[in-house]
Amino acid sequence: MGILWFILIFISLTGHGKTHGPDSCNHEGGLCRVGNCIPGEYLARYCFEPIILCCKSLSPTAEKS
Repeated sequence: MGILWFILIFISLTGHGKTHGPDSCNHEGGLCRVGNCIPGEYLARYCFEPIILCCKSLSPTAEKS
């Protein structure tokens, strides 16, 4: 019975309209964080709405040539 509840919760979390998952967040240069973004980051979207956020840096990092 416990596994059934786990599966239902997982399906509920992945079924939200604006969620993209951690792979999509990481691919676009963001990090998934629980609760709040740290100072210097902004909320780009949700990894798993509404608890896990996809946070991106406010200032773009300069890439070395």
